[in-house]
Amino acid sequence: MYEGVVQNLIDELGLLPGVGPKSAQRIAFHLLAADPADVKRLAHALLEVKEKVRFCRTCGNVASEEECRICRDARRDTHVICVVEESKDVVAIEKTREFRGTYHVLGGAISPIDGVGPDDLRIRELMTRLADGRVTELILATDPNLEGEATATYLARLVKPMGVKVTRLASGLPVGGDLEYADEVTLGRAFEGRRLLDV
Repeated sequence: MYEGVVQNLIDELGLLPGVGPKSAQRIAFHLLAADPADVKRLAHALLEVKEKVRFCRTCGNVASEEECRICRDARRDTHVICVVEESKDVVAIEKTREFRGTYHVLGGAISPIDGVGPDDLRIRELMTRLADGRVTELILATDPNLEGEATATYLARLVKPMGVKVTRLASGLPVGGDLEYADEVTLGRAFEGRRLLDV
């Protein structure tokens, strides 16, 4: 335990996701040794992001205006919506340059253990977007874990009566992976999603 403000800094840094006590301590002492101008820039960046960044009124992605750049892009196919859990998932999909539709960020996944139910997510806003009948396909790109699967199943059942085509991202073995290190669920998905080889 350290005194006063140093311990306060370590405690606050320790609240960040993925930062344990040792990492929080290392970061705190790095900041103490850093040039004051560097620390001020970091503090300014933190304050600025909280002041200026908001969530897109249409999709829920992070934005600096009322709508994010993807929702403002007239070249995007508004008939296809890809549902993701977090804004970081949008970035991951955009890096592939394979998807030209729009997104809907739920803000998490259904997780009864963590006290997160459907009402805690942006599902109501998604249903509003689907209500006008213009969307022809809903791609469910939630994480391939228990919570993501529960969320995808819930959404699929909710949307089915609307007549919208609902698809799920394929999952299975990663490229460059070894079979012996794959867990049972991943290996099972790989068998389910197998495809015909044209040679």
